[in-house]
Amino acid sequence: MEKFNASIAYDQRMWDADIRGSKAYVKALEKAKLVTTEEMNRILQGMDQISEEWSKGVFVIKPGDEDIHTANERRLKELIGEPAGKLHTGRSRNDQVVTDMRLWLRDAIATLKENALQLISTMVERAAVEIDVLFPGYTHMQRAQPIRWSHWILSHAVALSRDVDHLQEIKRRVNVLPLGSGAIAGTPFVIDRELLRAELEFDDISINSMDATGQRDFVAEFLFWASLCLTHLSKMAEDLMLYSTKEFSFLALSDAYSTGSSLMPQKKNADSLELIRSKAGRVFGRCAGFMMTLKGLPSTYNKDLQEDKEAMFDCYDTVHAVLQVTTGVMSTLKINQSVMEAALSPDMLATDLAYYLVRKGMAFREAHGVSGKAVFVAEAKNIPLSQLTVEDLAAVSPLFESDVSSVWDYSSSVEQYSAPGGTAKSSVTAQVDHLRNWLRKHAQ
Repeated sequence: MEKFNASIAYDQRMWDADIRGSKAYVKALEKAKLVTTEEMNRILQGMDQISEEWSKGVFVIKPGDEDIHTANERRLKELIGEPAGKLHTGRSRNDQVVTDMRLWLRDAIATLKENALQLISTMVERAAVEIDVLFPGYTHMQRAQPIRWSHWILSHAVALSRDVDHLQEIKRRVNVLPLGSGAIAGTPFVIDRELLRAELEFDDISINSMDATGQRDFVAEFLFWASLCLTHLSKMAEDLMLYSTKEFSFLALSDAYSTGSSLMPQKKNADSLELIRSKAGRVFGRCAGFMMTLKGLPSTYNKDLQEDKEAMFDCYDTVHAVLQVTTGVMSTLKINQSVMEAALSPDMLATDLAYYLVRKGMAFREAHGVSGKAVFVAEAKNIPLSQLTVEDLAAVSPLFESDVSSVWDYSSSVEQYSAPGGTAKSSVTAQVDHLRNWLRKHAQ
């Protein structure tokens, strides 16, 4: 049962947060005259030594160290003796563990934000450099309209920018101090929670002690955030995998992010992208599993909540790795511009043909139908849409004249989408500028 009950195997990674929380708490105890100044100093010195042992990797976990809290307290007693027993005055492991988790996750969020910003920056700068490259845009996995390659890159960069904004909002809710809530009812001592808040750099103090020790909304939010972020990265990875196949040949991954086949020498497998895609499922599972744990609990703290840490740690580790690998993929892949542009076909300009008629005064619904008839005529003649003569088109609608030839130009096609958010060069340039400004603000 001791082994089944213990969490030290994984919660030891919160050693620094646990020490920081204890150092702040002993200062509150000293202010409340529950320990003397000398005892406080001995506890602080002991905690500093324990921190050094963890930092150097020489801290020895012993039988009976159920979790990081008992391990650190046991070691403190070995170092300073009786005063160590006063550190837990008025404090429960219920408020101690959730304080540690919030401190740890706050630091983790800062790291993930940095990772995400690096990826977004890599994508934005690539989009700026390759802004003149055109290729097919797809809907329903079918060729739809010509777009800029940079437009595709930025579509994923924008999704990731939402992830960063969402992460910042989560951090605000993570950064609430629960310490001083005790096990359930609060603390009977005059513990200055404002002092604790300032020492540990929390933004706010929890309002209700029962809620503070028993809720894990901040963990659930983080797990969902990780799930959504990896959904975005999985979608991007799926596109890149398709684009890298021989059937597309739009791009090639760097050897550093590919592997060969153990049997077929000609193969170059996009393992990095496949693993990015698979890690999304791993994180989804953690999120769904933890939500199932929460949904059956009564109020306040229950041991079931011990499941929170492995889910939180694993999702952090996974997203941290995926963001770094994706940055590597995006910074090293090589595009094949000639193949991308050769994949453009006149049928992708059928909507442009309808717009031509709209500019001549025809209602769009009617123009859409006329363009569809032109596509049918081209298919019946087994020729590309662009090879229909003016006479062929005039038979479909008398509004078609010789200037219809201007429709069959891919560069002109993308340039008409100049409204904000579109794929025209001016619009994509504006998107690059917007994201560069956004990155600067978040880097401050």
